[in-house]
Amino acid sequence: MKRVNEGQLPVAIIGGGPVGLAAAAHLVKKEEPFILFESGDGAGSSIKEWSHVRMFSPWQYNVDAAAKELLEASGWEAPDDQELPAGKELIERYLLPLSSLPAIKKNILLQAKVTGIARKAHDKLKTGKRDSAPFQIYVDVEDSTELFEARAVIDCSGTWTNPNPILSNGIWTKSERTLRDRIHYGIPDIQKQGSKYKNKTIAVVGSGHSAINGLLELARLKEEYPDTAIHWILRKKHISEVYGGQENDGLPARGELGIRIQQLVESGAVEVLTPFHISKVQSVNGKLALIGELNGEEMSIGDIDEIVAGTGFRPDTAFLHEVRLQLDAAVESAGELAPLIDPNIHSCGTVRPHGEKELRQPEKDFYIAGMKSYGRAPTFLLATGYEQVRSIVAYLTGDKEGAKEVQLELPETGVCSTNIQSSCCVSDTMAASAGQESCCGPAVVASLELKNL
Repeated sequence: MKRVNEGQLPVAIIGGGPVGLAAAAHLVKKEEPFILFESGDGAGSSIKEWSHVRMFSPWQYNVDAAAKELLEASGWEAPDDQELPAGKELIERYLLPLSSLPAIKKNILLQAKVTGIARKAHDKLKTGKRDSAPFQIYVDVEDSTELFEARAVIDCSGTWTNPNPILSNGIWTKSERTLRDRIHYGIPDIQKQGSKYKNKTIAVVGSGHSAINGLLELARLKEEYPDTAIHWILRKKHISEVYGGQENDGLPARGELGIRIQQLVESGAVEVLTPFHISKVQSVNGKLALIGELNGEEMSIGDIDEIVAGTGFRPDTAFLHEVRLQLDAAVESAGELAPLIDPNIHSCGTVRPHGEKELRQPEKDFYIAGMKSYGRAPTFLLATGYEQVRSIVAYLTGDKEGAKEVQLELPETGVCSTNIQSSCCVSDTMAASAGQESCCGPAVVASLELKNL
C-alpha cells in the first residue's frame, strides 16, 4: 500500500461518467486540484453496457456547461442541440473527448475501484477534530490497494452496477442470484442477443422505461419469430398508469414511448399481468417460474425461458460505512433532498432545482451527486446532476453565493413518477421503427444516467 498526492490535497471524484467528469470540468475552471477514480477502463464504462440505447433527452440536456466551454476551447464541435444521442454516441462524441483534455486526463486513474473512505485517524464514532482531518480513500488498483488523501469527496459512482431484484418486496434471494445467467437486468440488445430470446417464453418485469423498451424490442422479434411468447409483469393497479404523458410530454420521444406501448398492449401481442406481486423465482424442470399474487390470489407463472428485469437500480453504500451519512429512510437520498424527488409525488420535470445545500451530509465536505444522489428514485436526468456538481464545486471553492444560485429548467413529464424504477431510455431499433430518434437521460442511465450514466 502506498500514498500519493503530496502537497495541497485534491478534491476526490468517484466515477468517470457524465456527472463525475462534469465535476472535474468545474474544478478545472476553478483551478482546483482533483483526482478522479474510475473503476472501468475508460470514461463512461457503465454506459457501454447500454450503448445500443438511445436517450430521449436531446444533447442540450446532456452536455454540462463547464465541460462544453473547455471542449470548445480545444476545437471540439458540439453536436446539434436537438439530436438524441445513443449511449455509444454519448461516450464517443462527448465523454471521451472530455476525458482526453490534458487538464482532466492527467488527474484520472482508470481501473481504480474505491473500496473504503474514512477520515484520517478517525472511525465513524470519533468526533474530535473530525472536520479538519483529511479523507483517506482506499482504492484497488491492479493487484494492490493504494491509499489517497483528499480534502473533499464527491461520490458520482452511480447505481448501474447495483440493480434491484425482481421480487416485489425488494429482497435479493439466493435463488435469484443463482439464476442471474437467465435474468437480464436493464435493456437487452436484441439485435445482438436475439438468438437467446427468439421463439422463447420471456417474462418482462417492471413498469418503467427499461421494461417498456424491452417489451417493444421483443415485440419486434416476435414479428419475425411468432412463437416468441411475452409476459409483462408489473404492479400497477391499471395498465394505463404506465402510458405517461404521450402527446403532452415535454420530450416528444418520451411521449412516443407511451403511445407505442399502449398500441402494443391493445394489439394482444403481450400478455399483461397486473397487479402481480412476485414473492419467489425458482427453476422448475429446467424452466423458470415466478410465484406471487395476482389481484390478491396466489399464482405461479411457469415455463419461462428468460426474464428481462426492468426493475431499476439502488445505491451501493458498502464502501461508505465509515462516513457519516444521513439518508432518507425510504428514498435513500440525502434527507433534505428526499421530499423534492420522491417518485410518489414528483416526475422528472417537476423536481425543484437543488444543489450543495440539499446534498449536504453530516460528514463535512462529503457529497453524493448524480444518479446515486437520488437513492431509489428514478426521476434523475443528467442536467440535474450537472447543476448539482456546479453548486458543490462553487461551495468547495469558496463561492457560497454561487452555490446558492441554483437554476434548472427541465421539460415537463408525468412518465417518471409513482414507483417507476427504470433507466429512462429507448433502443435504436425501437426508435427507428417509430420513425424518430428516441428516448431519455439515463437515469443515466442514465442516463440511465441512466442512474445510470
